[in-house]
Amino acid sequence: MDALIYLDTHVVVWLYLPKLDSLSELARTEIEHRDLLISPMVTLELQYLHEIGRLTVDSSQILHSLSAQLGVRTCDLPFPQVIERAVAQHWTRDPFDRLIAAHALAADRPLLTADETIRANCPQAIW
Repeated sequence: MDALIYLDTHVVVWLYLPKLDSLSELARTEIEHRDLLISPMVTLELQYLHEIGRLTVDSSQILHSLSAQLGVRTCDLPFPQVIERAVAQHWTRDPFDRLIAAHALAADRPLLTADETIRANCPQAIW
């Protein structure tokens, strides 16, 4: 098993800013020792946050920077495989959270998130 971990959107933002003091000690350790992946849904959520004015840069600038600095990559699991896991996630109506969690579940990899709701409902989630 390779050392992959998925990052939730807020973790990506905190790495980009950088706002490393917002990360838990475990999160910093995981980021240092694992290959970093994001769901394509993170890209969409970053762009949405830019469009509504919560981020000053667009998703491509954030991801280009983190790819160069930390090797962050976008997951390429087949979308139907992710959707199969997402439809079983009844704990949220948030499509971003649902698909981000589903990516980690479908890949059977951890998801790094500070979101307590995700952690309470997604066995792959850690903080």
